[in-house]
Amino acid sequence: MSDTAFLHALETGEARVAQKDAQGVWQVDATVKQRILDYFAAHHVADMGIDDTSPYHGFVDKEGLHPRRFAPQDGVRLVPGGSSVRAGAFVARKVVIMPPAFVNIGAYIDEGTMVDSNALVGSCAYIGKYVHLSAGVQIGGVLEPVGQLPVIIEDNAFIGAGAAVLEGVRVGERAVVAAGTILSAATPIYDPIRQTIHKREVPANAVVVQGSRPLSNAAGIAEGLHIACPVIIKYRDDKTNAALQLEDFLR
Repeated sequence: MSDTAFLHALETGEARVAQKDAQGVWQVDATVKQRILDYFAAHHVADMGIDDTSPYHGFVDKEGLHPRRFAPQDGVRLVPGGSSVRAGAFVARKVVIMPPAFVNIGAYIDEGTMVDSNALVGSCAYIGKYVHLSAGVQIGGVLEPVGQLPVIIEDNAFIGAGAAVLEGVRVGERAVVAAGTILSAATPIYDPIRQTIHKREVPANAVVVQGSRPLSNAAGIAEGLHIACPVIIKYRDDKTNAALQLEDFLR
């Protein structure tokens, strides 16, 4: 497959970094990640504009990675104001991207998702159907190691303003990540409801907020120090659902 055909396969969803297998377990296609890395290695940096009149003149990236353009028949709303969807990113119908936002190569954004202002969807991240990425959300990219799952946000999840989901963390279906919450691979997620600790994943329907816990070493105890940590305060109920309904009439 040529490089042009590979980028096209990413943009149509034919090539995907992550998807569920028959048992419902997420799997990573390391060959797709490796092909993206190979593309970077094989191409030179170039001016994106053909001449001085091009809207991309003065922007510099690897050859061939021009920002994507959409037509009304694509069913994607890319609102003017500084947003960019990099070549090799999949964006499904009914997705709304508010300015300014950035979607990186290898990312997969499924139907009906809202990407709000100042949001980042990093390389190879998977965003499911009817997800809401609020203003200022940071969805981290994961290219290396090639075998590591990217950040995965499953269907109907809600990510609050200024939250960050990083380093291959998976957010389950219909989960809610409150504004300002930071989730990373090294951060345990405390679940006092089910009396357990989750690593690298938020269970389906969980509502997560940014909390804190006391440091247990001598210095921490002596100084009364706490460290930030995400905490599951509840699982979604009718009240939560009513508060988080997407603005369907705007789509």
